[in-house]
Amino acid sequence: MRMVCSFGKLLTTLWLLTILTISMNGLRADSLFNPPSIVPDTIIQSDTNNVSGYLVDTIPDSADQSDSLNRLARERTVIEDIVERTARDSIVQDIARKKVFLYGEAVVKYQDITLKADYIEVDFKTNSLYATGLPDSSGKIVGVPEFTEGKETFKAKTMTYNFKTKEGIIKNVLTQDDLGYLHGEKVKKMEDNSINVFHGSFTTCNLEEHPHFSFSFGKARVIPDDKIVTGPVYMEIEGVPTPLALPFGYFPNNKGRKSGILIPTYGEMDKKGFYLENGGYYWAISDKLDFQITGDIFSRGSWTIKPQLRYKKRYKYSGALNLGYGVNVISTKGSPDYEKSTDFRIRWTFKQDPKARPRSTFSADVNIITSNYVKYNTSSLNDYLSNEFQSSVSYQTNWAGKYYLTLSGTHRQNTKTHQVTVNLPELTFSINRFYPLKRSGGKKRFYEDLSIQYNFNARNTATTADSVFFTEQTLTEKMQNGAIHKLPISLPMKVLKYFTWSNSINITDRMYSQSIDRYWSDDTLFNNNDTIVGYIKTDTIKGFKNAFDFNISSSLTTKVYGMLKIKKGPVRAIRHVFTPSLSFSYVPDFGDKKWGYYDTYTDTTGREYTYSRFERSLYGSPPGQKSGSFGLVLNNNLEMKVRSRKDTITGLKKIVLIENFSFSMSYNLAADSLNLSPLRMSGRTKLWKNITLQYTSQWDPYDVDTNGHRVNQFYWNTRRTILRKENSIWSLSINLRLGDKDFKKKKKPKDATTDEMDEISENPHEFVDWDIPWSLNLAYNFNYTNKILYNDYQVLPEHKIVQTFSVSGQVNLTPKWKITFRSGWDFTAKQISYTSLNLYRDLHCWEMRFSWVPLGPRKSWNFSINVKSSVLQDLKLSRKKDYRDI
Repeated sequence: MRMVCSFGKLLTTLWLLTILTISMNGLRADSLFNPPSIVPDTIIQSDTNNVSGYLVDTIPDSADQSDSLNRLARERTVIEDIVERTARDSIVQDIARKKVFLYGEAVVKYQDITLKADYIEVDFKTNSLYATGLPDSSGKIVGVPEFTEGKETFKAKTMTYNFKTKEGIIKNVLTQDDLGYLHGEKVKKMEDNSINVFHGSFTTCNLEEHPHFSFSFGKARVIPDDKIVTGPVYMEIEGVPTPLALPFGYFPNNKGRKSGILIPTYGEMDKKGFYLENGGYYWAISDKLDFQITGDIFSRGSWTIKPQLRYKKRYKYSGALNLGYGVNVISTKGSPDYEKSTDFRIRWTFKQDPKARPRSTFSADVNIITSNYVKYNTSSLNDYLSNEFQSSVSYQTNWAGKYYLTLSGTHRQNTKTHQVTVNLPELTFSINRFYPLKRSGGKKRFYEDLSIQYNFNARNTATTADSVFFTEQTLTEKMQNGAIHKLPISLPMKVLKYFTWSNSINITDRMYSQSIDRYWSDDTLFNNNDTIVGYIKTDTIKGFKNAFDFNISSSLTTKVYGMLKIKKGPVRAIRHVFTPSLSFSYVPDFGDKKWGYYDTYTDTTGREYTYSRFERSLYGSPPGQKSGSFGLVLNNNLEMKVRSRKDTITGLKKIVLIENFSFSMSYNLAADSLNLSPLRMSGRTKLWKNITLQYTSQWDPYDVDTNGHRVNQFYWNTRRTILRKENSIWSLSINLRLGDKDFKKKKKPKDATTDEMDEISENPHEFVDWDIPWSLNLAYNFNYTNKILYNDYQVLPEHKIVQTFSVSGQVNLTPKWKITFRSGWDFTAKQISYTSLNLYRDLHCWEMRFSWVPLGPRKSWNFSINVKSSVLQDLKLSRKKDYRDI
């Protein structure tokens, strides 16, 4: 209701507009009081004039003028901008009676102020201004006064202002701003700029004459930029008074955010009792910072406190800190389903504006939460359906766009397995690729393409259960740390014009603060009431350790194009792109004892075992075996061109038949047996625009023994078959999106107008988009895995099929009714996936929502009817059956 204070601006401005109106006609106000004899009694003017920088003096000549006129004579009004005024009929200046009249759609504009009325009258004898509408041919009053300043608009049946007493009266006023609409039967401006309102009402309904609802009062006092105080206030619906009333009303009347109490919602849950939820206090600290604290309390002992701090500095940063801490008590003590837990949540976001520091950025997205907090204290569907929660805090900077430094901390949590992994801190430094042998001029040499990169990473990490993460054992014994340096050096060259020969050396250096020593112990071990004599013992040896390794690789690749042109028929050409790649890599034997990375131990049977001193370390250990292998990769792509009437330039359209189909295999020269690796085949294509097909399989050239282990004997020698199938995977996905635009003629390709539909269907309280009459999303995923097991020379195929189907959509039943839905079917589990139905009804200034989850762990329903405007967000009726009762 803060718009009421703007009445003072309206009434104070009316006199200025009066002076401007007279000034625009080139007359001084003093000539109105003492008209020259040569000036006619009445001047009629119907043209449009503008005036700028006009100075008006009001100095009467006769001594018998009233004190008010004498005071008026000493006033000087400066017009600081262009004034525009128009009148459809005429502008009449009655100098004898000292009056000015504007007839027919009169409009006066000054800066951001506009006054409109069919009739405006200025009387200098009574020091008053009067504006009203005029009857049309049917007798209906039209052109009532309308005053606009900026975004605020006032309408009234009549307006009267006395510039002597500086008081004004406005009858049957209607004013509007961002908050709502204020009606007043009579509004009077007092000399101290306060305003009295008689028989008024406030509403957010934009129906001027008969709003659907309003809060009515008999009298109100408005103190500009301070407060509004009313007498008894009651609510009316369709003009009918209701019992909803208050003995008085007190409203802040200053712009900006307001601090105040947050009204809680109430209800009952079967397992937690009666409750008050989300009640608290909001504190508008400043334009850049605010704070609110809310809480929940239940009659059976559960409670939660949820503070929230938000901050934003334009062109600098923005973010929020949300905390939650609560005790959840389920059912009553002594019952079989009784449960009590203490849970918390930490949610922190920080986003730096890219313009603040272009060379460095700081960002934070922290989301730490306990599993029971998700179960009992959150209403977000995404949080409820998620098992993984991740966090990251990072600072990034660079020098000259070549050297990059990142300092970060990350967190990963699985609420299903209760496992937590934290990396804190983590440091990354990298140098962009540079060419040390590149010259600035002359003929280019092959060695000038030699490039070097550098990457460094160091981190401290721990993985454990969330219940023991902050224990001393986790922080001291389970923490792992280390650092790794990587230096790739590469040199690509062109060979015989069509071949690319790439050579590289990759140097890796690992640094650890500890290593292990493993040996056989003859001691007795007691474990879970079992006595074990002799066991493998592993000791952790503290101290700096370094592990260095390198490898050499080389590859030769080219592209071969094959084209088949067809003169007749719809298919005009078929193109095959064949990309062979031959590679070689060499890794020395870092398992040799001279490097000190690997060691052995012997058990009581005399069997020797080899182990790495950096086993289970952060970055692993150097390769323990010598390797020198050749690799062959064959990639294939198949496309065709067909006739197309839509393409007016070439008349052809390209269709991809096979996006990629590849074969890969390698041969290890350094191995003493089983030199060939399995053959891997993979392919991917789109059958149609929304259907994707993928295939992978693995084939082994070697046979297996009775236990299914590979033996150094070709499969051809025993089964007369070149390759032995190990597994194959087929994946088919169909994603179909339909909407009303698919069945209309379009000048441009269809946009993905329904991308946000899923979010709307998941949360019925999100924005409702009426621009989409209907949409339907269908998704089907099929995955078939065929794994071949060999046992005792028998082929035992293992088949696994995973199928899911989901459907979601929305439809406008009428211009005021909308339905959104979501469901699906899991063919493997043979059950319906998450299902929801949401119904929305637009009630003009009100809205009704009904959401229903008929089955599953989220089973619930929620009904609410409320005012649309956020000003009256607590004016609502809600009923629900919470999923936490299930």
